[in-house]
Amino acid sequence: MVNTVPGFKRLYDLKLTHVQAIELLRCLCQQISTLSESEFEKTGIQKALFDAIEHGIVELIVELIKQYPDIVWREDESQRGIFLCATLHRQEKIFNLIYRMGAKKNAMATPWDVNHNNILHQAAFLAPLSQLDRVTGAALQMQRELQWYKEVESIVQPKQREMRNLSHDTPRTLFTKEHRGLVEEGEKWMKETATSCTVVAALIATIMFSALFTLPGGFDQYTGLPIFLHRSSFIAYIVSDAVSLFSSTSSMLMFLGMLTSRYREEDFLRSLPMKLIIGLSTLFFSMATMMMTFGVALMIFLKERFDWVSFPIMLLASVPVTLFALLQFPLLVDIFLSTYGPGIFDKPNKRGRFL
Repeated sequence: MVNTVPGFKRLYDLKLTHVQAIELLRCLCQQISTLSESEFEKTGIQKALFDAIEHGIVELIVELIKQYPDIVWREDESQRGIFLCATLHRQEKIFNLIYRMGAKKNAMATPWDVNHNNILHQAAFLAPLSQLDRVTGAALQMQRELQWYKEVESIVQPKQREMRNLSHDTPRTLFTKEHRGLVEEGEKWMKETATSCTVVAALIATIMFSALFTLPGGFDQYTGLPIFLHRSSFIAYIVSDAVSLFSSTSSMLMFLGMLTSRYREEDFLRSLPMKLIIGLSTLFFSMATMMMTFGVALMIFLKERFDWVSFPIMLLASVPVTLFALLQFPLLVDIFLSTYGPGIFDKPNKRGRFL
């Protein structure tokens, strides 16, 4: 069965290799738990532990904690423990293990390093470039940094939020210093996006507004009513025109709100992403209904003479809408998931505790 399905054997081999690696890791961790303190220092396991944290190898950390629970108290050369290092290097899968520490969770979040930086100070430092590059755009990178800071802030004691390091910086002060450049980049990216989209939205609104006064067929000179008012396609024209006008105006207002924002750090968490989501969504909707208005207008003009023209017109009208969706939809999905998705932090409550 495995050999007969193309590609299945390769997938099976990869899965088997992973399972075997986990079993080997489990055996090694069992042996580590039997080592004395002096043997532990000589084997270089501590360096391997913090290298694994830096690179996000969560399986190794989980097995080590299971087999050797006291390893959670180990510190690197800067006196940073497991969770301080995980926070500094933005390894959320390892940081999430703190919720499985039971009664020791608070104790795990209390220590500080050689420079008196506690775990909230670690979250205040700018993330490594390798972690920032996992997120698209400076604005979303700033949002991710704020999400990290808020998550760590929620588990520390109130006095730790005001604790000063050797440079006399509180976590919040340090966060502002470290992220000043990222805030400026995020503001620049947001304003450039908003400016471009405002121009498009204003153009669509202008076209749709003028289209209401230049109806297909014109007006009856005696009654003043539109000549094609009796046609169902004319009603579709009016409705799509009105919807396009309203949605483009809404989009324009959202982008204007972005341009006039004060761009505080907190704005990158919810306010600015929400405006961008609404702005892009309504802009897409206004463009789609604008092309629908154009297609219906051509159908009204040409249907009596060229009855077959309806399908090609609607097909061609969908091309720019599809292109816009392909270009902007991935960004819209990223922003939506980053803002309203499940998030990167997993709080398992009472399941799967280590201690």
